[in-house]
Amino acid sequence: AARGTSCVLDRLPIRWKLAGISAALTFVILCGFAAVVGELTARQIRQDFNNELVIATDELARILQVRAQFSREGVRITGVEPNLDLYGRPQRAVIRVLAEGGMVIGGTSGGPDLGQPVEGTVDVGVHRVRTRRVGFGYGSGFIQYARRLSEVDATIRSVRIFLLFGVLAGSSVALAAGLLLARRAMAPIAALTATTREIARTRDPNRRVPVPEAKDEVSELARTLEEMLRALESSRAEGAAMLSRQRQFVADASHELRTPLTAVLANLELLAETLDGEQREAADAALRSSRRMRALVADLLLLARADARRIAPREPMDLARVVVEAASELQTADGGHHDVRVEAPEPVMVLGTRDELHRVALNLMENAVKHTPEGTQIRARVERRDGTAVLTVEDDGPGVAPELRDRLFERFVRGAGDRAGGSGSFGLGLSIVRAVAQGHGGSVELADPGTGASGARFVVRLPAMPVRALVESA
Repeated sequence: AARGTSCVLDRLPIRWKLAGISAALTFVILCGFAAVVGELTARQIRQDFNNELVIATDELARILQVRAQFSREGVRITGVEPNLDLYGRPQRAVIRVLAEGGMVIGGTSGGPDLGQPVEGTVDVGVHRVRTRRVGFGYGSGFIQYARRLSEVDATIRSVRIFLLFGVLAGSSVALAAGLLLARRAMAPIAALTATTREIARTRDPNRRVPVPEAKDEVSELARTLEEMLRALESSRAEGAAMLSRQRQFVADASHELRTPLTAVLANLELLAETLDGEQREAADAALRSSRRMRALVADLLLLARADARRIAPREPMDLARVVVEAASELQTADGGHHDVRVEAPEPVMVLGTRDELHRVALNLMENAVKHTPEGTQIRARVERRDGTAVLTVEDDGPGVAPELRDRLFERFVRGAGDRAGGSGSFGLGLSIVRAVAQGHGGSVELADPGTGASGARFVVRLPAMPVRALVESA
């Protein structure tokens, strides 16, 4: 139970915790105050009740007159003054006047039996009775003056109810005041929260954090946040500059490597044609490795340009023709081991870079060739949908492993059939597809192959050129 209460308290906002603690302390203090005041008040009420009983009895004894007639047979009581009903009515008292032997010689109408007279104050049933001896002139007797105990109990109960409502009202006021004060006290923190949330939304660490004028914990927190933001901005700027330098270095290095690689390839091709035997085999192996190196350098250069947001010159072109050319190149390299088909019902014009879009189509179809067995059908379709050029490449192979689906478009991610050397890939093909698609304002995704189908299905979406633009360019 204690753990559950602690969890509930932990989930409460700080202002409610502060207000609740304030209200709880106020409740405890008021309860103690009410208990003391209630007990003292009850004692005073009982004391006043007893004093009123004594005073009323003494006053009646002072003014009481008993009329009597004397005869040979004895004394006959003829009346009692004052009128006891009228005298006891204000306090709803029960009064009896008794002779020495206990005979009732006067009293209020319908009064209950108060028992034998015993001088002093005693409780008889529901009444408190004050008994006093008095003289009648011809003898002596007793006055019994009684009042109901329920009167004093009702008064005490009213006082306790009043104190209870006072405690509850005071605690409620303390809770409301605590919430108001807590809200005002938490206002600087709320401003800090709103500012940091806006910084997170806009990703602009240059915004200033409001620092309260008071030299307290909140202002210290604000200054700490301000210093943290400045440090993060400085670190981000340094990281961005370093990343920019790295991208520039990769782009420059890839560009500079192209010329010597071209020369190496030309010399190796010449050697492979002139040499025989083992020397020719060595030259062919070096030639294959150099070609792979040239492909890797080209891929790195393309990615570096994409990272640096360098936009190559673009022109209107038919995406369908680009895909057909890429399929022809792939069939030549594949030697007819796969059934590659291209569906392009109509020209689909886009504004792009031919070499990069050619690389997109070729990479997607090469990816299908590498990860499907011989004889598998590979289908590429180009169509226009609602102003968007859509390129779909799908196959009937085993599909993409579940563990690779989330990382498929990351760099240097290879499937189980890929290796860093030999005929395997570098794991850059799909990352290049994504970089080119995004650079052209489009996207690429691994789509669901459909109900009952297998294999992989890649969908590239690019902005298609408006029909009006095509007419004007024509």
